Amino acid sequence: MTKVRSTRRDFLRVGALTPLGVSLSQVLANDAAAESTRRPKSCILLWMLGGPSHIDMYDLKPDAPAEIRGDLNPIQTKLPGVSLGELMPNMATCNDKFSLIRSMTSYSASHGKGDHHLLSGRKYTQDFYPPSFGSVMSWQTESRHRGHVPSYVQIGAMNSTNFGKQAQAGALGHKYDPFLVDKDPNSSSFSVAAFTRNDSVGLERFADRKSLLGRIDQFQSQTEQQMRFAKTHDAFNEKAFELLTSNKAKQAFDLSQEDDTTRERYGRNRVGQGLLLARRLVESGVRFVTVKGYVRYGWDHHPEVFPRLRTEVPPYDQGYAALLNDLDERGMLDDTLVITAGEFGRTPRLNTDARGPGRDHWSQAFSLTMGGGGIKTGVVLGATDKHAAEVSERPVSVEDYAATVYQTLGMQPKKVYRTLDGRPTESLPEGRVIPELV
Repeated sequence: MTKVRSTRRDFLRVGALTPLGVSLSQVLANDAAAESTRRPKSCILLWMLGGPSHIDMYDLKPDAPAEIRGDLNPIQTKLPGVSLGELMPNMATCNDKFSLIRSMTSYSASHGKGDHHLLSGRKYTQDFYPPSFGSVMSWQTESRHRGHVPSYVQIGAMNSTNFGKQAQAGALGHKYDPFLVDKDPNSSSFSVAAFTRNDSVGLERFADRKSLLGRIDQFQSQTEQQMRFAKTHDAFNEKAFELLTSNKAKQAFDLSQEDDTTRERYGRNRVGQGLLLARRLVESGVRFVTVKGYVRYGWDHHPEVFPRLRTEVPPYDQGYAALLNDLDERGMLDDTLVITAGEFGRTPRLNTDARGPGRDHWSQAFSLTMGGGGIKTGVVLGATDKHAAEVSERPVSVEDYAATVYQTLGMQPKKVYRTLDGRPTESLPEGRVIPELV
């Protein structure tokens, strides 16, 4: 949907046409109607946990030595002169709907630190767990969020060794944690536990239980002297009860309402069905959805990088392309930012793991994609050297990428919140919007 705004030229035109029945009030009324019916911006983030191999997927180097270029070849895409890896034919036919950044850099090649950095735009420290994009968006849009659906949903549990759960609210407090869907959405028995209330518990008894829990929480809050943690815990429980009795939310999470053709289009696997569920959720009013982005191995391919890529890339390729095309056909693409990213890339030179050659962690140069959401698409930004080892053109920091996410979604980087221990902090203290994408 195209946003309509009145310009000075419109006002002059209106002045000239008023005798024919067009009034200033009508133009303003039309603008107001367009504004009120426009969908708020949403985001779907496919999190490629482990770090996808940029040199085998997005930034192939076919002229490099064999121990660097590997087994996979580039294929031509819809855009002249732009290639992707051979395992990504569906994305190659719709790469006018997303942009590719080939020159990302990060400060850390460590799982956990890299995860938090890419999921929030801020660095993790021992005394600061940065809130994820989804949590900050949930907080900043709280007063405007409508409907009995959660603001922020995570499809698939994600944990990082030594750094705990990923994509959480951290310093913002548990109130802004995502609503977790832990079951595989491709399973024939898929259901969301929050909506499976025991039939033997009627609404009256359920209300009694809620009241009892409320009294217990009130006592706990008093004994903890109304600490902020207790307050956010209360709000989190309140949201859970609202969801349990929300028919709109129940329907949004019900994948059985999609026909078989659509489900096959996305791919009958965890990634494809997770992306389809994300589309349903955004359509129902959820503002941010993070999807666990792998079917078996993850993307941490220290051994056997090519067999594992042949397992992981096709579901990603099919699901991502299906999502972009589906959003476009439904008129939702301009209002839905779709990101696919991991915490870093992989080493250009193959290792000699006994199980089969693999690639290790590499943060000096890697790639990610951003599609829809009103950003410029069909852009290939930046470049790396002949071995995809270092950025040779237009480096993009994680903070700049994060600033672009903020602007695209209408978030306020300078808005201040207080951490759980009372420290004021800006949502995103660093980072500049990438002008080539906005």
